[in-house]
Amino acid sequence: MKQRPATARPGPVYKIRPGKSGSVKNRHALSERCKLAAASSEAPRPSTSACQESPEPGALLVEEGVCVTVLQPGEKLAFVGKCVLTCLYGSVKVLGLTIKSSEVPYELFSPKTHAPLAIEGVKQKKKCKTRKEVRAEARVRLRAYLSVDCRRKVLKNFKPSCSILLLERLEDTAVNYILSHPEYARIFGTKLKKNTDSAPSDPVLHSIGVHLCDPETAVTISSDAASAAQQLVSACLEEDNGCPVILVCGPKDVGKSTYNRYLINQLLQHIPCIEYLDCDLGQTEFTPPGCISLISITKPVLGPPFTQQRDPHKMVYFGETSCEQDMERFIESVKYIITSYKRDQPLIINTMGWVRGFGLLLLIDLIHLLSPSHIVQMSTRDSVMEPLTPQYIKNTAGFMTKAQSQAQRKSRSLEFLDEEELDYSEQLYPRAPGDHHLIQIESNFTGAGDTDNMLCHNWILRDLAMLGYISKLQQFDPDQIIPLNGLLPYEVPFNEVALRVIHADVAPSHIMYSANASWVGLCHILDDIHSQNNGPVLLTQVPICDCLGFGIIRGVNMAKKVYHILSPLPPETLRVVNCLLIGNISIPHSIFKHQPGVEGDLPYVTTEYDFSIYGSGKLKLNRHLKRREHL
Repeated sequence: MKQRPATARPGPVYKIRPGKSGSVKNRHALSERCKLAAASSEAPRPSTSACQESPEPGALLVEEGVCVTVLQPGEKLAFVGKCVLTCLYGSVKVLGLTIKSSEVPYELFSPKTHAPLAIEGVKQKKKCKTRKEVRAEARVRLRAYLSVDCRRKVLKNFKPSCSILLLERLEDTAVNYILSHPEYARIFGTKLKKNTDSAPSDPVLHSIGVHLCDPETAVTISSDAASAAQQLVSACLEEDNGCPVILVCGPKDVGKSTYNRYLINQLLQHIPCIEYLDCDLGQTEFTPPGCISLISITKPVLGPPFTQQRDPHKMVYFGETSCEQDMERFIESVKYIITSYKRDQPLIINTMGWVRGFGLLLLIDLIHLLSPSHIVQMSTRDSVMEPLTPQYIKNTAGFMTKAQSQAQRKSRSLEFLDEEELDYSEQLYPRAPGDHHLIQIESNFTGAGDTDNMLCHNWILRDLAMLGYISKLQQFDPDQIIPLNGLLPYEVPFNEVALRVIHADVAPSHIMYSANASWVGLCHILDDIHSQNNGPVLLTQVPICDCLGFGIIRGVNMAKKVYHILSPLPPETLRVVNCLLIGNISIPHSIFKHQPGVEGDLPYVTTEYDFSIYGSGKLKLNRHLKRREHL
């Protein structure tokens, strides 16, 4: 977590002024007289207090970039923007995470590309304390953060059931880098919207980067989904049949990613670590697109993927946003990744939204391969997907697997496993395929399952995730954003690494044209890499191997026979890299368009390309294979 500004840290202790005595009736009468006296004055005097209140009841500005607000139980503060949240008193909920009063700050990211986050006040448990004692307790907690004038204003309308929040302006390197591109400069809402009844504007919140919106548009979790999450949390705590393996599936745009974040936040309140297997190539959660990865999650997820880029401990670069053209390699890649799962923590499996035709067959393959203990099947009212009941899974063949009734050995359904793999697999997957608990959730939010009603196109989300990863290059100078053309690349000799284009067959004479200005997976293979003539080493097949990270081939020096590569990986990791994989994942166009300091034509950018020329488009390869039972 980012450290809070020094101005918001605990400071000097302020003395508490004794409260006024008297009945509620007398205090109300005194308040009314004060209001009349203030209204009859000729001109109001300027306030000398350091605290500035919002024109409407709400946030109170403590100092530049820091404010405090009070939430009633059940009240929601839905917003677009980003901030650091510290709960000073009471507790609130954000996307399934209950944040209690403590000194631990949480970073919240709520861009326009996703449904807004909502901070919801939680009803406090009844305490055997008087109102005076509760106010004294709240005053003590506020004393470390607020001056005496601010404390008076906050506690003016304070009730024991309220929650008091400290909100601070959030400066994040990844977000600042993304905002430096003109195409994405407004994704966190920099304009103050006009005042509306459903979403009143608050200048104080606006000053720290938080823009209020209608709570009805915020992320909502239905009662059925929340109940299902509680059921899964109980299963993870009980561990009656070992650590649960939870597979979440369903069509596109039914809320799978949001539900996964909600479930992760719920589980992290009880379990220190969760394993996450990401099989969704097009909308990865913690890595750039086109990857299959296994990640250990130890911190809550309170933002979209481009703000949550993390390092997996096992990853394969598939190189496509869909596995439609090479489904067998997809299954083999999942097999390679899952061998690293030690079954000592609960596992959440994220799947693709492709659930028709071959997509459904691949989903059944994943269930046969991974043997989940729980399947969360999300759908809409118009969904035509069959319920994935245990009986259905047992009697249905996948793309690479047979149904249990067709298998020669009823204990194993993966026919392509040899005897050595079979022995190991039986130790890794104690449950038989189809021996799972099915949980069905119907998504009822507005636009569920409707791809035409998306807030943002998928390609934009993929570009943002890649920009979030590329922002790690700014670690060399975090106080200043340096364009990529201003960074010093690594020099990698041709004969030290192997090269392969994943998605197309490229002639050796044209391979360097494909490599130049490409997004590349930095991988490690077990084969020895050598070249007799110091030329490039070209692989004939796509290897399934460890991907250690990513980089950009900024240029190719044919005279020195070296690649110029930009990558945030440290040198000790780069020394292990001996394979470069180029996939069908393009560098975001905003990087090419945004090249400060370049005079004249921008490198790699042209407006004279003619797509009508024969051969100008990409050649698509269809590697569909027949199901083995049909051969």
